[in-house]
Amino acid sequence: MATPGNPIRGSERSPLPGARSLGPADPNERLEVTIHVRPRSGIALAAFAKDLAEGHTGTAGDRHMTHEEFERTHGAEPADLDKVENFAKAHRLVVVERDAARRSVVLSGSVADLSAAFGVTLLSYEHPGGTYRGRTGAVHVPDDLKDIVQGVFGLDNRPQAKPHLRMRGGHGNIQWHATSPSFTPPELAKLYDFPTGVTGSGQCIGIIELGGGYRPTDLATYFAELNITPAPRVVPVSVDHGKNRPTGDPGGPDGEVMLDIEVAGAVAPGAHVAVYFAPNTDRGFLDAITTAIHDKRNNPSVISISWGSAESAWTPQATQAFDQAFQAAAALGITICVAAGDDGASDGVTDGQQHVDFPASSPFALACGGTRVTATGSSLSSEVVWNDGPTGGATGGGVSSVFAKPTWQAAGVPAVPPPGGRGVPDVAGDADPASGYDVRVDGSDTVIGGTSAVAPLWAGLVALLNQGKGSRVGYLNPKLYANAGALRDITEGNNNGFAAGPGWDACTGLGSPIGTKLVTVV
Repeated sequence: MATPGNPIRGSERSPLPGARSLGPADPNERLEVTIHVRPRSGIALAAFAKDLAEGHTGTAGDRHMTHEEFERTHGAEPADLDKVENFAKAHRLVVVERDAARRSVVLSGSVADLSAAFGVTLLSYEHPGGTYRGRTGAVHVPDDLKDIVQGVFGLDNRPQAKPHLRMRGGHGNIQWHATSPSFTPPELAKLYDFPTGVTGSGQCIGIIELGGGYRPTDLATYFAELNITPAPRVVPVSVDHGKNRPTGDPGGPDGEVMLDIEVAGAVAPGAHVAVYFAPNTDRGFLDAITTAIHDKRNNPSVISISWGSAESAWTPQATQAFDQAFQAAAALGITICVAAGDDGASDGVTDGQQHVDFPASSPFALACGGTRVTATGSSLSSEVVWNDGPTGGATGGGVSSVFAKPTWQAAGVPAVPPPGGRGVPDVAGDADPASGYDVRVDGSDTVIGGTSAVAPLWAGLVALLNQGKGSRVGYLNPKLYANAGALRDITEGNNNGFAAGPGWDACTGLGSPIGTKLVTVV
């Protein structure tokens, strides 16, 4: 097979660890891929993002863009999309969708035609977690697309991410508060002094899910038990044929979906919740995020992401595409809250090195780490780093090997190896299953922890802040680092690689929220 020209920078793949080839993929299998193209004005988008990242109050800080303004100034050039369509027709591929704001073209075709078009060999692989269709090496494009196409996603459908949740001691009709120090989300909101008199009304919280589903009857029961009436409105959104499909296993992805919805919905019951379901691949994950960011119908003002994996598991084309999507969110005034991971400073990688989780490590994400909370009555009496040991889970945190240290972090983050990297996390909240969240999953009341719970907790808080402010708080990171006194500094504990201490640390970031103080600084 002749290779069609130019390798896409950063598109190289290797087999998953422990995977073995089962032979060529079925040449007649039909699949879809998403082509990610350059922005209309790459320099202008980078400058806009830099302005936001440095906390300037110039053009980027005066107001957020509308969706129409963003598409007009930073979306894809129609001529670029046309060239991708012409390429598709020349290779017997079908154009399923094109979207200038998302800078995406979705193509459909057989394995044989897509392999020839992009100069790849697709194989079937078996690995400890199942099977997948994969490739090695780079994806290629012809000369006339080499400066246009920044990424091709979907040829390889290996599982990309995992949910960052931890079940406590099994599940099934746990008696809330009988013998355990678990909390309902409203109780945690009170401990963290979330603003009162607001419910998130007029806001939409977007939630990204890569598997599982929810049952409306469970949500109705849960919110009724918390005396939340009316219950938050929850709508599913299908991305890349993903669906709301409950598995019936509370310990599986259903636990993630229900945890996210119930925490965010209970904290901000006046907001409506849009849940974007997509396959667990790099394509599905990216398409869910860009769909949510550019969703004019539901129009989320904050997005919660509780899935991720170590930076080393991602291709550079993917980390670039996600980071640019988060830059777009910042321009639109959308806050992105991302779980920092549940496997301590190694992030679950067994090479003996320290790793951080992506997409939490993007400088345009609010990376959410984990703590263990102790309360006396309705007051928070102590809070330490969540660390249940090597097998029980611990908050993710460390220093990125992909992203440089942002300007707004420079003053507070120590130069730990690798030097000059972006520090993770930014903020924290209750994540230890021992002080976890009372939720309902697949007909059972249970307790769940993990940094998965912290992202929707912060997303609910952002919805409250947005309503109270009367406008979107948007990209929070520079404001938080400039006003660290609005967070509760966590100074005790470690994540098996870094220790907490005064100021920012690579366990809990700046600390946990003091909601009424945050109101005054965002």
